[in-house]
Amino acid sequence: MIRKFLVVVDDTPEMNAALGYASQRARSTGGRVVLLRVTPAATDEHWSGVRDEIRRQNREEAEALLARLSDAVMERSGHAPVFLIAEGDPLAAIRRAAAEDPDIKILVLAAASGSRGPGPLVSAVLKQGVGVEGRKLPVTIVPAEMTDADIEDVA
Repeated sequence: MIRKFLVVVDDTPEMNAALGYASQRARSTGGRVVLLRVTPAATDEHWSGVRDEIRRQNREEAEALLARLSDAVMERSGHAPVFLIAEGDPLAAIRRAAAEDPDIKILVLAAASGSRGPGPLVSAVLKQGVGVEGRKLPVTIVPAEMTDADIEDVA
């Protein structure tokens, strides 16, 4: 069984700290990194052609982003990451990913720094938890201001 570290790939600057920590932790433990990109739901039912085109574009952008991050994860962790793309609510997507892959053992998030709080996903996870099919998914929250040296020291 390979322990997998799940990282939600979003557009926040703190995501890089979570990605670096998960990659370094995967290397230290012989694990793998799973990158989850959640795209917004295309909801306009009246224009199905437009909705389908938006979904296609969102998926292409997600695939390109994950491919760009892949080299850094591979270099740091020693293994190619697993890519997941979901649509809709990030917390629901995390739960689905963990339910579908029992090797996902830890969710790695990074907390934003400054007065804006830890970020909406960290706040939601802290309030609701990430229980999946009777098991709890541990969460590691990495401070956004951790440097690569800090991460190497603790991971």
